[in-house]
Amino acid sequence: MKPVVLKMGGRLLQDRAALDALLTVCASIKTQRPVILVHGGGDQVDQWLAKFGFNTEKIDGQRVSPAEQMPVITGALAGAVNAEMVSRAMLAGLKPVGLNLSAGGACQFTVNQRLGAVGIAKPADPALLEVLLAQGFTPVFSSIGIAADGQLLNVNADLAAAAICQLVKGQLVLLTDVPGILDGQMQLIAQLSPADAAKLVEQGIIKGGMKVKLDAALDTAAVLKSNIVVAGWQHPEDLINLMQDKPVGTCILY
Repeated sequence: MKPVVLKMGGRLLQDRAALDALLTVCASIKTQRPVILVHGGGDQVDQWLAKFGFNTEKIDGQRVSPAEQMPVITGALAGAVNAEMVSRAMLAGLKPVGLNLSAGGACQFTVNQRLGAVGIAKPADPALLEVLLAQGFTPVFSSIGIAADGQLLNVNADLAAAAICQLVKGQLVLLTDVPGILDGQMQLIAQLSPADAAKLVEQGIIKGGMKVKLDAALDTAAVLKSNIVVAGWQHPEDLINLMQDKPVGTCILY
């Protein structure tokens, strides 16, 4: 069975009750097929950077990550947030294993110099993931990678989830704080073709963080020749519906 790759982030990671409800659903899904979790943690990073006296800047929905900020960003994402995710996943019975994107050479990276120590992830070696999934573990990835020269890299979590999904040829679900991708009237778009997506970007309706999410979905849809879903996390039962091929959120067509 195709692994389900779930990207979690935003307010979900600050709402323990919602996170626990979602992880319980993940445990149910895992009785049928493998589950891989990929998380960001932008709000937590903002808080940590502020404590250390750093300013936060974003360009086109992605965080500018100067090298001097990376110990703090890494501590927040690969340390505090990942450990919290693993602890909640453990309580849900998921047998989680906390990882960064370079574990076992899973991903390789080029550096987006315009954004500082920011990595662009590409799938590389699936061997570690294949072993973990075969043994019934649930990988929990933080969105931190390591460059070939050992430099720590911040990776956009949507793009990280896309790379991991391409690595395992899985089913990608990008969870977000809204029900899916919305049109100019803030109504949910049930299906979105690449051509329609391009129009909405051109019109400025899809921008910032949602455009990054869309880019991740379109890239993965094209590589895997399969549809990708962008959905809200507020109704965990929607994931069960999704596994039964019922429409949920926005379906990005390939």
